[in-house]
Amino acid sequence: MIWDLHQTTWDVWCPGYGSNMIFFSDFDGTLTLDGHLTKDFFEIVEYVHEKNNELIIVSGRSVSWGHFFLTHFPLKACIMEGGGVILYVDERGEIVQEPLITLLEIDRLAAFTVKLQHHFPNIPLSADSFGRLTDRAIEFKFMDEELIDDVMKFMDQENINYSKSNVHINFWCGEVSKYLGVTQFMAKHRPIKEAKNCWFFGDAPNDESMFELFYNSVGVSNIKHCIHRLKFKPRIILEGDENVGAKGVLRYVKSVS
Repeated sequence: MIWDLHQTTWDVWCPGYGSNMIFFSDFDGTLTLDGHLTKDFFEIVEYVHEKNNELIIVSGRSVSWGHFFLTHFPLKACIMEGGGVILYVDERGEIVQEPLITLLEIDRLAAFTVKLQHHFPNIPLSADSFGRLTDRAIEFKFMDEELIDDVMKFMDQENINYSKSNVHINFWCGEVSKYLGVTQFMAKHRPIKEAKNCWFFGDAPNDESMFELFYNSVGVSNIKHCIHRLKFKPRIILEGDENVGAKGVLRYVKSVS
């Protein structure tokens, strides 16, 4: 069975409510507040677990962050590096990681990263770049607009893919997106799960593939900083200070489960 949202006639559906649900969520800005984990994040994790539902973080963060999520919280799986790699806990309790791009593309990315650093010696690669497999990240907050533009033009010239999140410019080789990562995960690991029982929460441009193709898509209220730049917007956009980041996710999850 192929888990494909296009096989579903969404407009005649009412979303599923209650238990046996999957809540997919971006991490930075969606499950955090000003870069910090708050009590709302921990309450989300606990509430979803108690209701026999599942939280799956879908993030541009590294594989090493994925190991942190799966070893420190009652999560069964996560999708990291913008959809480039799936991590899950197997029946033995061990963490398995599945890259979704080829070894050739991984090697090409490594070679380009060396070339990028040679071309831009002071480029601030993210602190977690050592723990990345299918992409790399740049801390753009330490760069001026001219340098950001020059780096993106250089990536265009080298046919390197990239996107901008709240904290990083992520770049990679091959076909990677959060949506592709989620659909491949569902097809292989949750093939009997109905799409109407799955939700996605996000707040940034690198969530756009999910907003375009995921019917139950929700933007937390801080998405307002970039909503004008999105061609594809979430179907539901939360509003107000009470729905910023993890606060909004928690309120919405409680309303549907």
